[in-house]
This record gives sequence, structure tokens and C-alpha cells, in this order.
Amino acid sequence: MLTRLKVSGFKNLVNVDVSFGPFTCVAGANGVGKSNLFDAITFLSSLASDTLVNAALSVRDVGGRTADVRSLFHRVGNTYATKMSFEVEMIVPHEGVDDLGQHAEASITFLRYVVELGYRVDEGLPTLGSLELLREELEHIKLSDAGKHLRFKHAAGVWRKSVVMGRRTSPFISTVEGDTTSSAIDKGTPHRVIKLHQDGSAGIPKSFLAGNLPRTVLSTVNATESPTALLARREMQSWRLLQLEPSALREPDKFTTSPGLGSDGSHLPATLYYLTRAQRAADRQSESYSEDWVYGQVASRLSQLIDDVFQVKVDKNDRLELLTLEVADFSGTTYPARSLSDGTLRFLALAVLELDPTAGGLICLEEPENGIHPERIPAVLRLLQDITTDPNKPVGPDSPLRQVIINTHSPAVVAQVFDDSLLVAELKETMKDQQRFKRACFSWLPDTWRSEAQPDVPTVARGKLLAYLNPFASEPEHIPIARAKAKQRRVVDRPDLQPMLPSLGGAA
Repeated sequence: MLTRLKVSGFKNLVNVDVSFGPFTCVAGANGVGKSNLFDAITFLSSLASDTLVNAALSVRDVGGRTADVRSLFHRVGNTYATKMSFEVEMIVPHEGVDDLGQHAEASITFLRYVVELGYRVDEGLPTLGSLELLREELEHIKLSDAGKHLRFKHAAGVWRKSVVMGRRTSPFISTVEGDTTSSAIDKGTPHRVIKLHQDGSAGIPKSFLAGNLPRTVLSTVNATESPTALLARREMQSWRLLQLEPSALREPDKFTTSPGLGSDGSHLPATLYYLTRAQRAADRQSESYSEDWVYGQVASRLSQLIDDVFQVKVDKNDRLELLTLEVADFSGTTYPARSLSDGTLRFLALAVLELDPTAGGLICLEEPENGIHPERIPAVLRLLQDITTDPNKPVGPDSPLRQVIINTHSPAVVAQVFDDSLLVAELKETMKDQQRFKRACFSWLPDTWRSEAQPDVPTVARGKLLAYLNPFASEPEHIPIARAKAKQRRVVDRPDLQPMLPSLGGAA
């Protein structure tokens, strides 16, 4: 679980410091930096798995993937920043396995990870540039300080106790500037060295020359050397951007398809079928056989979006060896996934994800209201909030540690989310080195847990919220609405609808 993120020098994120709870909604106009925040999170996730350059090239850019790693650095005019830095505070799983299936157990589960990257010209690469690891650190956060860092409302003796545990007195990964003693490099010559420390008290740390590293040290750890670092890596790998593509959601799955919802929504039938079979096995063991419990749960959830839903199931075609998602209405008509609407498919995918206890980690989702009727948006928000961990109950096998961050510019979404879940993104002008530039800033409402945790940070201006809570109050003067005829009027201007709309005074 990502509880705090600091970013500087990445795209238009400069000196950003944001805390997160189980569910967060980031609202803002187009182009202010909402997606850049998601890109920073997924970039960190990629750094835990891939090389520095490949992680950079996987980040989205205008029109597709990044073509040059330099485009990730903050730019003012034609001048790029020379480095970018990230700092995260996170709760990691207590147990897990490495790439070879070796079991790992964390010595402490509340950690802080810092990574700093610089741009380096490399004419041997097609992009004419690469990244250099300038700093990498992984250290513990004391259990006695957990309450100071976890400021969102939660049951300390129940939820926190189930996820924050262990103790540690030394770092797991550290950076030493001007090291001249490490046996891993030429002695007597100062170098920047990244050190990987063992979990136990004994053992000499491994040293790596930072300038030669093609990837982070965290991305190489295993369960034997540093199980806690391995679990930090697993946590970061679980941070993903969910981009539910209707074409992927409509595809049937083969019998041999591994379960697990893909980032694009692929393998939805296989995942739902697997959950049904897993429930069958559990019911048989408890002598309470209920074959259709999972299907019934998904159908009940979908009925909150669509009135005429009788059944959701996966058709198992033995001849073609295919699994196909189907929805039946009360008249008995069955609709395969290929004939369902985009919004219905996305909602179904989230409903299945909510039931999958193996799907943990952080989910970033852009504009979840797409394809959803405004009246049904509250149902989508309830589902998203139900996916997340309940901070008043202990985390366990049936209640995974899950977190959701969404972004939106929809007034219907902003009006419905809980006030302490809302972050408002906007561009603010900043002066540095006698140059003016605009950077993304994230603020929150007064009288919420974030305002109590950081009382010196300005809260959201009321005027910013009025654009969401009463979006039809006024017509922007700088964006005239073309009218073919003088007597034409907007729907919102109709006299018979005016009494039904919120007034500017009421919204305030």
C-alpha cells in the first residue's frame, strides 16, 4: 500500500508531496498533471522489475510511448532538469516468494524507498540518452512512528496491527558517496556505491558501483539475501494502471488461460471461472456446497448498474475449449460479452476484481465514469471503494490489502466521493532561477485528515470546487457558445429546469 509519494523533476511534477489512504480521487482539468501522477507511480513499479531505460521507455507520452528518456525530466523552455527524485512510504506484504519460488518473510513491513536518477548522454542508444542511478535507499519506519505517518482514519488496534509489524535498526539499501573501501571496486578511488544489506545482523553488505548499474538494486533482490527488500519489490510491482479496453474484455479465453485480470481487462472469463471453481472447493470443504455463489455476487453487483440482470456466468464450450462471459436478463435472453456495452464490461471487470482475494496492491484507474450513465456513477464509486481495504477491519486472506486511486474531471464523481478522499490537481505558476513555469499541485479540502496532517499547506479554494459542484452556474466568457439561431438556448437554461438545478449559493 502506497501511503505517501514525493516526486520532483518528473514531467511537470516538481516538489509534489501527496499522502494516500485506501481510496483517493484526483480531480482536475485536462492537462494539469493527473495522468503524470499515475505515470510516476507506474514508472516506480517498472523500476522494480526492469532496467532503467526500459522502465523509462514504457512511460506514456503524448501520442504513445516515450521515445526519449529525456522527455521524462521536467522542462522549462528548452532546458531540462538534470535529475528526478522519488520517495515513497509503503506498507509491504508480510510474506511472499521470489522469482525462484523461495519463501520470504519481512522483518518489518512499513518502509521508505528513495531513488534518484540522472540523465546521461549515451550515443550507443537509439534515444541518445540513458539514465544513471544517483541514489537508492530502502529503510524502515519505526512502529512507534506509524501513527504519525498513517494519518487517514483507521483502527490502530485492528487494521494497523494486522499490516504494520516487525522491527529493524539498520537500512536495507543505502548509498555511500565517495566510498574508497569497498572490495567491489578499486580501493583508494572515491565512487558512489549502492549497498545491499542483509536482513540479519551478520554479513558484509554487497556493494555496487552506482554509475555502472543498468537497473535498481531493488529489482535484483531475492528471498535469501534480503527478504524484506524482496517484499518491497513485490509491493511496487503490484502497482498498476488499469486500462480496461472493451476489445480485451470481450475476448473469450482458452481452457489453458491462467486466471488473473490483465491491466487491459483481458482474461476476464478465465478469472471469473477460476473464482467459481475456488469457491466450489471451499464450499465442499465446509460441507456447504454452493456452486453459483460467485456468479450470484457478480450478478447482484451488476444489477446496481443495469436493472434487467438475472444471471452472470461463464459458458464452458468443451468442443472449442473456450470460456465466454455471458449475461442473462429476466426474459431468459443471454448476451455474450461481445454484445455488452463498454461501460457494462468495465463494471463487470471491477466486480470480478473485487471478489478476487489474490488481486492485491495498488490500482490506478482513469476516468471510471466513462460509459456510465450519470445516475449509475454512485454504484461505480461504491464498487471501487469496496475493492479497497477496510481500515476498520484486519487484513487477511479474505480481505486483501488493496488500494484504489482514480482520476476524473467529472462533476458527478467529485460530488459523490467522500470529502477526505478528494485531491484537486491544478497548475500553479512558480519562479525558479529567474524563470517562470507551471507545475502540477495537489491540494485537499479543509477539515479533512490531510489538512490536519499538513496544516501549513493551502487547502482547495472554494472557487475550484464550484466548477464541479455547480458546473452550469455561469458560461465562461472566453469560450463563447456558437448559436445558429438567436432563439436557441442550452438545456440548462430552460425555465422549467431552472428550479431543479443547484444554485450557486447552495453549492457554496
